[in-house]
Amino acid sequence: MSSTGTLSPDDRQEDTAPDRRPWPVRRGLLPEPGPRRGLALGGFVNQLGTVAFLATAPLYALKVVGLTIGQVGLALGIAGVVGLLAGPPVGHLADRRGPRGVFLVTLLVQTVSVLSLLFAHSFVAFTVSMAVTDLAGASGGAARGPMIRRFGGDEVPRFRSYLRATAFLASTFGALAAGAVIQLDSGAAYRALVVADALTFVGCAAVVLRLPALEPLPAPTGTDRWLALRDGPYVAFVVLDGVLWIQGEVITYALPLWVVLHTHAPRWFVGVALAVNTVMVVLLQVRTSRGTEGGRAAGRATRRAGLAFLVGMAVIATAPALPGPAAAAAVAVGVAVHTAGSLWHAAGSLELRFRLAPAHAQGQYSGVFGIGTGLCYTVAPGLLGLLCLGWGAPGWLVMGGVFVAAGLAVPLVVRWAGRSRELGG
Repeated sequence: MSSTGTLSPDDRQEDTAPDRRPWPVRRGLLPEPGPRRGLALGGFVNQLGTVAFLATAPLYALKVVGLTIGQVGLALGIAGVVGLLAGPPVGHLADRRGPRGVFLVTLLVQTVSVLSLLFAHSFVAFTVSMAVTDLAGASGGAARGPMIRRFGGDEVPRFRSYLRATAFLASTFGALAAGAVIQLDSGAAYRALVVADALTFVGCAAVVLRLPALEPLPAPTGTDRWLALRDGPYVAFVVLDGVLWIQGEVITYALPLWVVLHTHAPRWFVGVALAVNTVMVVLLQVRTSRGTEGGRAAGRATRRAGLAFLVGMAVIATAPALPGPAAAAAVAVGVAVHTAGSLWHAAGSLELRFRLAPAHAQGQYSGVFGIGTGLCYTVAPGLLGLLCLGWGAPGWLVMGGVFVAAGLAVPLVVRWAGRSRELGG
């Protein structure tokens, strides 16, 4: 294997060794019993608590800790930056020590750090608790990456798509739980949710403990310790893919404000639009992943996604000029087209995330990938607020054009990466 990540046939065989059995298409969406289903169940439990907690963390800081709005924003910003920095080094540790053990440690740390919020009564204490929680969360994502790659075997795109669908479903239930707590709006309710979130980390750890341990794959002699950060094609992919992941915030952040503030569609229709997005992802993500195996196929899927984002956002941009029912219909059509793009993008992105990384450094590469997605979620609200909400319809078209440009560039990066590694397909 070269220092840039070329996989030999032996490397590819060893990488898929934990589970070579084919995906049972006849059994529908569920992966077969075993490590894949266990990892999915653990991820569902983890995501359920995380979404509920993150949705209420700012209110917890305001209502229970007694911070000001400015202090809450600063604390969460500091915690986010700390979390972004953790991925690559912890991912490297998972590569060298084994991913399951490192992942379990991050779950234990998250359990303790979340519970420590019950005793946080100052800005510093709240910031430290949230920073450690974010640090452990980002570290857990980097450690989980090699497990997904190796348990997924030759079915990584489909398996990862299933994980995304289950995460979407867990996010929906987590959001409902957060809504109930916000409606109660009491210190006891917020504290109970903190304890519940800590218990989901314990539940996830109990599931992960039942998974088989994965021995570290040996790194070639002379391999760069920080290979991922020096891998030009992969870093370029992470940047472009981070831009494309802003598409998720279009639906969850920009669209609700657009419908309420700029259109004649009924306010309750925001919930319908979000439901359309969720149902499509849960039901269609696994099916959409078919045919994206290999670098070139994944690049083409990403290119289609960029074009779909532009079409969907152009349709949504027409809503302010239409009467109520027509505006609602335009939003529904636009969301459906945009979600189709998100299905293609997720399938291509998650294939390339693992396909471009060498087998022995999946954790380190997952950490770098996490930096890209983390930065996207940090930049997205300001960028979408400036373009889509501040500029109006032209801004929606400009943002769609950015997605098209990024989608068209990804196949070029895949071609560049193919000069130094085997991309399959």
